Amino acid sequence: MTSVLNAASPAPATEAVEIDPYEEKALGFWLYLMSDAIIFALLFATYVVMAPNHAGGPTGKDLFSLGHTFTETMILLVSSITFGFATVAVGQGARPRVLGWLGITFVLGASFVFLEIGEFRGMVAQGAGPQRSGFLTAFFTLVGTHGLHVSMGLVWIVIMSLQVVLKGLTRPVASRLFRLGLFWHFLDIVWIGIFSIVYLPGVLL
Repeated sequence: MTSVLNAASPAPATEAVEIDPYEEKALGFWLYLMSDAIIFALLFATYVVMAPNHAGGPTGKDLFSLGHTFTETMILLVSSITFGFATVAVGQGARPRVLGWLGITFVLGASFVFLEIGEFRGMVAQGAGPQRSGFLTAFFTLVGTHGLHVSMGLVWIVIMSLQVVLKGLTRPVASRLFRLGLFWHFLDIVWIGIFSIVYLPGVLL
């Protein structure tokens, strides 16, 4: 009888697999970065097509300063390193160091944006605005879009610094800082592409 009852009893239900909400958010952010990468890929492709179209106007050799661009590049790369230090401090639960490294990253990012705006203003003052030629339209669109992303990252750094001060290094805050780090490092990668595809050939070729 016991064997019959055992045979008739239903099998135990399979335990539901719990999905970590923070891992879900990280995955969603990776998907966002992929979509952003597609946007930049299209802007790079447009620039490559439009770069020879100077319409009798100034070229990259006339407008670009490799020293200026190299300074921008080093500032952004160092800011990526300082954000990495902030991430390490998050893992160690060291709130003052997190805030310190975020502050340094903000200053470096703001310096980058300041230099980029200065470059744009100088070009416009020379009559080399985005309406001057297809080359300049593509240049301002690509580089300006990256600069806008960096500016958004700076706002995000301020918001996260406030959250660290008010809430501490809780798991939600640490998760948001992780996603901010992904975004910031992604912008560094995009800038290396801009330096290699826009500025370097523009000056040397």
